[in-house]
Amino acid sequence: MHIVDRRLNPGGKSLVNRQRFLRRARAYVSQAVRDSLKDRSIKDLDKEGEITIRRDAIHEPTLRRAAKGGNREQVLPGNREFLEGDRIKRPDGGSDGGSRAGEGEDEDDFRFALSREEFLDLFLDDLELPDMAKKRLIAGKIEGIRRAGYSTAGNPSNLSVPRTMQRALSRRLALRRPSSGDLGRLDDAIAEIEARDIAGPDDAATLARLRDERALVIRRRNLIAYIDPVDLRYRRFEPVPRPVAQAVMFCLMDVSGSMTAHMKDLAKRFFALLHLFLSRCYEHVDVVFIHHTDRAAEVDEQTFFYSTVTGGTLVSSALDKLLEVIRDRYNPTDWNIYVAQASDGDTLASDNARVVSLMEDEVLPIAQYVAYLEVGREEFASVESATATTGLWDAYAPVMVANPHFAMRKVTHRREIYPVFRELFQRRGVSERARS
Repeated sequence: MHIVDRRLNPGGKSLVNRQRFLRRARAYVSQAVRDSLKDRSIKDLDKEGEITIRRDAIHEPTLRRAAKGGNREQVLPGNREFLEGDRIKRPDGGSDGGSRAGEGEDEDDFRFALSREEFLDLFLDDLELPDMAKKRLIAGKIEGIRRAGYSTAGNPSNLSVPRTMQRALSRRLALRRPSSGDLGRLDDAIAEIEARDIAGPDDAATLARLRDERALVIRRRNLIAYIDPVDLRYRRFEPVPRPVAQAVMFCLMDVSGSMTAHMKDLAKRFFALLHLFLSRCYEHVDVVFIHHTDRAAEVDEQTFFYSTVTGGTLVSSALDKLLEVIRDRYNPTDWNIYVAQASDGDTLASDNARVVSLMEDEVLPIAQYVAYLEVGREEFASVESATATTGLWDAYAPVMVANPHFAMRKVTHRREIYPVFRELFQRRGVSERARS
């Protein structure tokens, strides 16, 4: 038996139901979001769109009759083909009633449309810049609020009940407001005298006095309120600047002639994910784009992702440019510095020694985290991942061993970009729990 709610949806109910569905099927939806990235172009990485999840991911419990007991012979409303007692033939193509190959539509998948905000929330889940340690107070930026005592006026939602009751009790004690116990004792004394069968000589005077006292107590209780508007206290908040982590991410990409269109596409996809991640999650993160051949240049986002510059390869020129920008604009004592570098690893052997020297002696001491992504040819994926190494990879290998905040990864296919990206920037606590 299914219970169907056919009442009209009130305002906002659809949003609540949608969020409940996303929470229940979060694992399936998150995986579908990750799978959809390999089919998107760089320009469409952050766009809304439809995803497909398995139909069993949206299963909900239903109420039905017990499996045993009762008379099960019945004809459901709307049936025009069968009578009670007829045996229903099993559908062709199996017991699940699904369509046969090439006939009709399959019902195993469920298509679901995500908004841009929902897509980005799922896409950027559990990602962060590691080791955001340095702090600096950014002048003129209001980042939050803090408690600032109490006030006599404010929003009802900020009413402090404990402080209000404390003030009310102090006022009642100061004004000597009679308590309910005082009134109760007078009532008991009056009732005791009135209950006597034979009145004493002084009972009439005592009773009159007690009644006058009772009237006075009631009058004072009415005049001195239990809670007065003067007792109300509201929690007060004030905006304050607070120390926030400042970070700068340097994106270094090799655009030399040895980088094929496929390699550049892999590198651009990695940096597009990185740029989307940074601009979405961190308000105070600057992004500096540097591309290089045998010469390096700081460029804007459009030029970085879509320029067609080619030439020779000199990786040290990119590191020189990076250090120059740091000296000019980003003091290492105030900024968290992150570096992401992408290259095919094809560089001059004579340049490797200087590259390693710059990386070990100047970049790594001031950087919080450095990630090197080496892109390879798709047709040689199995060979490259198993045995082949490049000159730059071999040069960086000892650096990675000696420096835990230097990471290296290889990718040869579009589907590998997102897993590598998540591995490099996954929240440290999450990755440690996963390994344990």
